[in-house]
Amino acid sequence: MSLRTRLEADETLISAWSGVPDALTVEIVARQGFDCVTLDMQHGGHNEDSVLRSIAPVLAADKPAIVRIPVGRFDMASRALDFGAEAVIAPMINSVADAKAFAESMKYPPLGGRSWGPTYAFPRHGKGDHAEWLATSNQRTLAFAMIETRAALDALDGILATPGIDGIFLGPSDFSIAWTKGAKVDSTLEDMMETVGAVATRARAAGKHCAIYIIDPKMAGRAVKMGYRLLAGCSEHALIALGAKTLIGNIREAIGK
Repeated sequence: MSLRTRLEADETLISAWSGVPDALTVEIVARQGFDCVTLDMQHGGHNEDSVLRSIAPVLAADKPAIVRIPVGRFDMASRALDFGAEAVIAPMINSVADAKAFAESMKYPPLGGRSWGPTYAFPRHGKGDHAEWLATSNQRTLAFAMIETRAALDALDGILATPGIDGIFLGPSDFSIAWTKGAKVDSTLEDMMETVGAVATRARAAGKHCAIYIIDPKMAGRAVKMGYRLLAGCSEHALIALGAKTLIGNIREAIGK
C-alpha cells in the first residue's frame, strides 16, 4: 500500500530518519518496525550516491522511501523520484515562489515540468508499464513543503494552494528559532504550540497531508491530536544510543552491577 493511500486513510505513520550514508545501515533500519524510512540530505550525511543505493533496501523491505533534499536543491527532488523515492521533503519553503519551484520539479506535465527518466524507479517498483507509470506518477508521489520560518507561516495559505504541493512538514526546531527570534531552540516550546496546531488545521482544511519531526516521543500523541499523521524521527544515532542504554542496563541488572 502506498504512502499516499495510507495517509488518505488517515493512518498515523512513523518514519525512521537516516543520516548515515550507508546502504547496509539503512537496510538494518528498514527491517525494523517503521512504516517508512526518510533519507536526510539536508542535515544528515546522505548524498546523491547514498540515496541511489539506500532506496533499494528500503523498497526491498516493502516500505516507502522518503528523501529530504538540501535547501533549494529542487533538481535533487526529481532525481530522488527517479531513484525510487515515493515522497520528497523540501526544507525552507518560505514563499509561494519556493513552493511552485518545488512542485515543478516533482510533477510531470501538465502539472509540473519534471523530466522523464525513471531509470531506477520503474524497475525497482516493478509495476505496470511506462504508460501507466506516467499516468499515475503525479498522484503517487508526494511533495512535502517544510514550514519552519515566520515567512513560511505568513505564506502558508499560498503554499497550500500551490498545485503539486501535497502536504506540509513542520520542522519544530527551526520553527522555535524563528518563533523566539533566534533566542532558543526548543522543539517542545509551549508558547508556539497553538500555532503548530493551527498549521495542521489549515493544511488539513486545504486537503493536504501533515507531517512533523518528533524529537521528544512524548510529543507524538499531542501532534496526532493536532492533525499530524506522518511522524518522523528515530535517527540512527538515537536508535543506537537507546538500544545500547537499554541492553547495557539489562545486562548490569542481570549481573547485579
